[in-house]
Parts: sequence; structure tokens; C-alpha cells
Amino acid sequence: MAARKTQTPPPDDAAERIVDIDVRSEMETSYLEYAYSVIYTRALPDARDGLKPVQRRILYSMRDMRVYPDRPHVKCARVVGQVMGVLHPHGDGAIYDALVRMAQPWVMRLPMVDGHGNFGSLDAGPAAMRYTECRMAPPAMVMTDGLDKDTVDFKNNYDGKETEPVVLPAAYPNLLVNGANGIAVGMATNCAPHNLVEVVQALRHLLKHPNATLDTLMRFIPGPDLPTGGKIIGLDGVREAYETGRGSFKIRATARVEQVTPRRKGIVITELPYNVGPEKIIEQVKSLVGSKKLQGIADLKDLTDLANGTRLVIEVKNGFNPDALLEQLYRLTKLEDSFAINAVALVDEQPRTLPLKDLLEVYLSHRLEVVLRRTTFDRDKAVERLHLVEGLLIAIVDIDDVIAIIRGSDDAAAARARLIEVFELTETQANYILDMQLRRLTKYSKIELEQERDQLQNTIAELTEIIDNDDQLRTLVGNELAEVAKQFGTPRRTILLSSSGVTATATATPLEVPDDPCWVLLSSAGLLARTENAEPLPTEGGRSNHDVIVSAVRTTARGEYGLITSAGRMIRGNALDLPTVPVTANAPNLQGGAHVTELTAAAEPGERILALARLDEDASTIALGTRRGVVKRVNPEVLGRDAWDIVRLDDGDEVVGAVELADDSTELIFISDDAQLLHFPASAVRPQGRSGGGIAGIKLGAGRSVVSFGAVPSGADAIVVTVAGSSDALPGTDAGTIKVTPFAEYPGKGRATGGVRCHRFLKGEDTLHFAWAGQIPAVAAADSGAPIDLPAADGRRDGSGSPAAQPVAAAATRVIGR
Repeated sequence: MAARKTQTPPPDDAAERIVDIDVRSEMETSYLEYAYSVIYTRALPDARDGLKPVQRRILYSMRDMRVYPDRPHVKCARVVGQVMGVLHPHGDGAIYDALVRMAQPWVMRLPMVDGHGNFGSLDAGPAAMRYTECRMAPPAMVMTDGLDKDTVDFKNNYDGKETEPVVLPAAYPNLLVNGANGIAVGMATNCAPHNLVEVVQALRHLLKHPNATLDTLMRFIPGPDLPTGGKIIGLDGVREAYETGRGSFKIRATARVEQVTPRRKGIVITELPYNVGPEKIIEQVKSLVGSKKLQGIADLKDLTDLANGTRLVIEVKNGFNPDALLEQLYRLTKLEDSFAINAVALVDEQPRTLPLKDLLEVYLSHRLEVVLRRTTFDRDKAVERLHLVEGLLIAIVDIDDVIAIIRGSDDAAAARARLIEVFELTETQANYILDMQLRRLTKYSKIELEQERDQLQNTIAELTEIIDNDDQLRTLVGNELAEVAKQFGTPRRTILLSSSGVTATATATPLEVPDDPCWVLLSSAGLLARTENAEPLPTEGGRSNHDVIVSAVRTTARGEYGLITSAGRMIRGNALDLPTVPVTANAPNLQGGAHVTELTAAAEPGERILALARLDEDASTIALGTRRGVVKRVNPEVLGRDAWDIVRLDDGDEVVGAVELADDSTELIFISDDAQLLHFPASAVRPQGRSGGGIAGIKLGAGRSVVSFGAVPSGADAIVVTVAGSSDALPGTDAGTIKVTPFAEYPGKGRATGGVRCHRFLKGEDTLHFAWAGQIPAVAAADSGAPIDLPAADGRRDGSGSPAAQPVAAAATRVIGR
């Protein structure tokens, strides 16, 4: 290879000089120096304290500045300037970046800097250092505790004017607890954070059992514990990393499917993979939706805030399976990410790839040395103090002679020599007595000095026992680690799963919701929902957890249904818009349902939903009863609009009940507020078109109205429930008297007649507050949804009722769909 010639301009009176340098040698030397500098002084952490040089210098400078946790915050620029000017001869940007990372709780499992101000987020950087403030966090105090007790070696700083610690005492294993990442020349490091309590448990076990196996240690440290939580899927990579120092595993976001709006379900994400921010997810989802690689997403909202933490809400379009969509998101976005462990750290100033046990052993070796040096320092200090106390005890006995010798001496040297000679003191003891001010003698007494001497002797004996006995030293280190874990330990945040938890059938779930049969349910409180299938509902299904189900129709998941209102209208609804509720062993749980007013905008103010109806070709005719006693049978007629009239009502009239008819033999039942019941077969009412006004159903007395209209299949076991009370009482305040009578006790009469009495009023009663007729078994509920037990059936069709515990608001047949 050709040589490079370097020419230095000579002075005018000097001859020209040219130095030949081999380019290969020059490049190798320069590159090696650069690589050495990056590896040892910038990028790789020390395995003992888990800190890079810049991090160690930040903590040491903050301790030197006395920016303690109980002191006010100081400007970050002040700390950065101190670090840069005294210890770290690099740019302020690198120092500030390291300081910020040590304050971010989503980066470090145990932050060491307490930041005040805008320290950024997973998606955004921090404010400038002139705007932010900081101080040491409590964990940083135990990391630096003992620096003044000769626990670690010190070295000169870059200009030789100051000194800095080679390593911090590190009262907890920072490399494992907070992890580390860095890129050097030809190598890199990436260590995952772990739970402090788990790591301390493993260390204490290793102190007592130095030959512990990896399997034993993994009983204490089953896997990483990331600051952002999430789920680790598959532990094979974790074990490989613990065994060899290198391995990878997958992290999944924590997500669940919720009913985010009355019409839609959604995927709510509360924890993201480590080092993945919400904006990254939003960007990926928008890109996938725009390229049509992802379907079924209606909206995506970032509701993340400082009070509630991460919360991403992905609304799912109706007709798409949220669980299947979530699996696609895991596959296509950073909601599932991988973390590659490469545990490279400096051991004896050499980069090494460290398995889990080696990491623990390196830290324990360091901590044992720190505690031993600290104990030795404390013992030496105690020995020095004991030596001085013993000299004082000798001198204080003859304090007057001591004073006389000092006063009679020509100078300090003579006084020192006389004291040593007369009292047999050492030079150190004599100097201490000479340097002591007379006023300090007032606080000394022989008893106090003897007590201090005894205490010092006990302390020296205890410290000597620790120094000489390795078991005592290990016990002390273990106890100190336990105290740190007790002070700073937190519960595990990351869930460990041996597999994804998704079965083969679950992964095959279609993205779009199939058009399977289902039930649409309506409760007395106005809640609507659908079931996942049309399996026979439990016999206890007439009661939800809070009220009774007054109407149910069969349809399909992508089908339509009708809502019959008190205004005599039919409102179209889509089953896909309804929330899905589970069917337990006892009943469908409609607590997850949505109120009908939230699901349809076609309802007018004051219009009540009375019942559900099918909107398919096989739908039966519908019977309607109005407040003024009009009855109508209407043939199903589906129009191409959101709502349409199915009966023409007179002014002031409204529909009080609606039922689907199975056949013409079904008995239609009117109950008026003056306790008159009339029933007649449906065949007595001729079907009409939707514009018809109906015909007379029951003959009402002056000022009377219908309170209930229903139907019972011919020959079915049915009952009549009536509740009587005063018309002057406020609605919902008069429980009244309740009466249950077998339906068979009431004879049928012709349409448009007055019916028969179904409840005898007691004194103070003049009206029926509530009435219902239907098949048994039946259930009832109050306005609050509380269940109401119905009394036993009374064979007297015109008897009076018994006092009710609370007002009855609804009743229904317990067997849904009958």
C-alpha cells in the first residue's frame, strides 16, 4: 500500500521536512482508539452498577451538588453544565438526553431522576433543558450511598483537576432492574428491565446457594417486567436469553373488547409494548386502512392522558368480529413487537455477553466488596475515635495537671512532649487534647466517655466479625437488599404467557360477523340487545339482572327487526347495531345492552317502545290495542324508510300494547282502569292495511281507559296480574294491592262489549295502576329493576288484592319466546 506523506510548513530558516506514515497503520491505530473510546467510555454499561459513564457522572454530579429528593428542583441546564464542565467532555445534548431517560417512567422500571416539567413521551421529545427541572429520585440516593466511605475507587477526570468514581456502590442491581441499551463499535447491548423484588429474591437465594441452577433462579425471576406492562408471549426466548445472554421474545399490548358506543363495539388498548408509542400505532393503522390491508375499523381515538394512562380506542364497524380484528392488528402493527436481549456489559473493563447467573454473580461480587470496604472504613473510624476517647479518659482524671502542663510549657511542641511523657499518651492523643478548646471540656465527664468507649468497643467487635466472617458479610448484604426491595419494590406489571392463548379455532374466526340466527331482546327499562345465537334461552330468561324482558324476536345477526311504538308506528332497526350480551345459565344479562333512545333517532319525544316485531317474509300479523279500546290486526308491511305508521290513531289516543299472533285462535285481552277484563279470539278482528284505524275492541265507561292489552294462546296456562290503588296518588308512590288470578276464571265475551270485573276495589281504591295477562311462569319487577314476588293465584276473579311491597312496573312471561 502506498504511503501517505504529511508535510508540515517549515519556518523560513528551517529545511523542509517530510514524514512518511503508513496509511494502514495509521487507520488501524485511529480506528482502534475510536472504538476503545466508544466501547469503554460511552456506549456500554458497567455490569456492576449498570450505568454508562454519562449516567454515572450525572448522578455523581447531582449528589455533589446536593440536589437531594428533599431539596427543591434545579434547572436541568445547571446539572448538564456541571457534568459537561467537570466530568464529561462531550456535547450537552448527549448529557441531557441521558438525564431525561433516567427520569422517564416508561423507559426505566425504577427512575433515578425526579423530573419536573415536560420530559417528553413515547412519541415526543422533552422540552429544552432551560425549561425543565430535576433532582435525585430516592433510588438514586441508595445507588450513591457510601461514596464517602471508601467503598469504590476514584480516578482523575479528563483534565486531572477533579476525581470521579470508577463505579457507584449500587445498593440494588440496576442493570437488571432498569435494563440498558447502547450501540458501540462492532457490538451493541440491549438488556430488558426486571422487577426489583424478584431480582432481590434471586440474589438472596444465590448468596446462600452459590451453586444454584438457572431453573432455580428462574423460579424467582420468571421473565422481564417492563415499565409499560403488556404481555410477554412465549417464554422459550426468555430462557434462551437467561442461559446464553442472547434471546428474543414477543410483547403484546394489553387490549380488551368493550361496548364503546351504544351502536358499536371497540378495542380498548391500555398498555403498549415497550418503547412503542400511541402515535406509532395510529400511524400504522391509518396506513393499513388507507391501503385497504385492514378492514372493519370505523374510528380510532387516542384518549391517553396523565391521569388515566394509555387508552387507545379503536371502534369496530358493525358486522366485523372485534376479536378477529384484534388478531390482525397484532399481526400487522406494533401492537405485537419483539424484544431482542443482548446482555453485553463491561466486566473487569472487558465487554462480555452475560447470562442471567453471571449478571447476578458480578453484581453480588461488587456489592460484597462495597459492603466489606464500607465496614472496614467504619471500623477504622471507630478505632480512631476509641483511641482518642481512651486518651481523654486518661487526661480527664488529672485535668488540672493537664492544664498546668500546657500553661507551663513554652510552646505546643513542649506541651505535647510533656503530655506524652507524663500520661503515656500517643502523639495523636496528645495533639487531640492540645487542639481541643477549653470550653469543650464542660461537656465531657468520665461516665459519658466510658459509655462511649464501651459502645465503640462493641461496634468494633461487630464490624470485625463481619469483616472476618464471610457468612456474616453475606447475611448483611442480603438484609440490605431486602430493605431496598421493601422500600422501592412494586408489583409485577408485565404478564408472562407461555403461548398467545389463542386456540386454533380462534385464529380461524372470520373477520366479518356471520349472518347467524339470534334473539333480539327488549327489557322493561328500554334496553335493547341481541344474543350471539338463537339457541333456546334458559327458562329463567324472562328476568335480566335488573328488569324483565318484555319482548323477544328471532332474526339474524345481519337482519332487521321492528320496534312498535305508542304512537302506532313501526321503526326499523338493524341487529348488527345492537350490543351482544351473553346468555348465562340463568338468564340473558342485559346490563351490557343499550337504551333504545341511543339506538334510533326516529323515535319522537314522549314516544314509548312497546314491543318488537319481525320484518321478514314469515312474520305473523300484529295485534294492537289502544288507550281508547280500539283493536287492530295489521298485516306486516315493510317499507323502504326508517319508520312508518301501522295504525291511524284519533287525537289523544295511543297504543298501549302490541303482540305478534301465532294463529287466529289466540285470545286478545283488554284490561281497563276500572278493573274490567275482556278477551275474545283474534279471529273476531279482520286484518287491515297499515292505514286502517282499527275497530272497537272493548266498551269503556265514561272517563275510563285501557291500561293493558295482550294475548294468550288458546288453551295455554295463563294468569292475570292486577294492581289497584288511588287515582289521586302520584305515579310510583302507591304500591296498592296486587292480585293474581288464573286466566281461565274469566269467561270470554264478544268483541266491543264491557267484559267482566277482574279486581274488587277496597276503600280508597278507584283505579288499576297496572295490569298484565300472559303465560306462566311469570316474573315482575319494580321501576328500579328490583324483583317483585307475585302472590299465589287467587281463584276469585273479582276478589280484592293483598298489599304489595312496592309498585309493580313490569311483568312478563319467564320463558322467552313462548
